Amino acid sequence: MDASQITIMRSPRRKRTIQTKYVQGRLWIYLPAGMSSSEEAKWVDKMIQRNQRSEQKRTTRKSDTWLLHRAQIFNKRYFNGELDFSIVYVSNQNSRFGSCTSADKSIRISEKVKTMPSWVQDYVIIHELCHLLYPDHSKKFWEKVNEYPYAERAKGYLIAIGSGEAEQKS
Repeated sequence: MDASQITIMRSPRRKRTIQTKYVQGRLWIYLPAGMSSSEEAKWVDKMIQRNQRSEQKRTTRKSDTWLLHRAQIFNKRYFNGELDFSIVYVSNQNSRFGSCTSADKSIRISEKVKTMPSWVQDYVIIHELCHLLYPDHSKKFWEKVNEYPYAERAKGYLIAIGSGEAEQKS
């Protein structure tokens, strides 16, 4: 976010609180008037970062719609549309590409997966969908995963980027 999109408002009535509002592409930061310039700079940076995280979450939620749509396509293709689940992108998975909780039928996909080739994204989705039927990495689980034609290629890709194992931690 560049400086032209930020407006700083100093208020003599404001003693300790700092507030931000994001309106029509502009970030408004409300600060106490008596704040030192070094404190102001620190808080402006902090509030910009907080706003960027918030914006990232909003963007992620929008893309969850695409993720659900893609997962439903694979549900129909590989599972005859029989699976019932929720699926979302998350930003707090650093050591896994995806995870599945069979008990509540929820799937979480790491945001890191968004930047990967589509056939790898599809593999991660299918991998997690398979966990709804097989919570472990059993032979039946891998037979189902390997119905995806690019499964081996995607596993190789995930190994090559060094951020996971061929048999994802799920």
